[in-house]
Amino acid sequence: MNKKFLKLELDFDFILIAITSLLKDYRLCFYINKFAETDFRKVDELELQFKGNENRYFSCYLHEITNTECQFYLIANKGTDGFLIPEMRETDYFILIKEFIDEEDLDLFLGQIKSINDIQAAVEIDPTKLKSKENLLF
Repeated sequence: MNKKFLKLELDFDFILIAITSLLKDYRLCFYINKFAETDFRKVDELELQFKGNENRYFSCYLHEITNTECQFYLIANKGTDGFLIPEMRETDYFILIKEFIDEEDLDLFLGQIKSINDIQAAVEIDPTKLKSKENLLF
């Protein structure tokens, strides 16, 4: 009898920006909306199930660019009873960008975020190098 194996590859085709800031999530969205001319709005919390059937909730905001499929998610790293990405405890928020097409626009967006005084750091990171990268797939 022949055995067939199914190889599953997860798609991490998105851009991830790590942000360190002492601001509350709604204040951070206000400043990003003001400086980057975006329209982040609160959506349902991101719900993830961890080991032992424990659910954790993370604050989540969404900005969609009209006439495109591009979506920007601002997600808090610290949620109820833990971190979204535990190996990055010093990071307060992540901006996850799906269907982003232009590197020049990304540089402009990142520059606008870095210009906000209350943001200590904002850097693009490679999601494939994170141990908990599966938590970013939703």
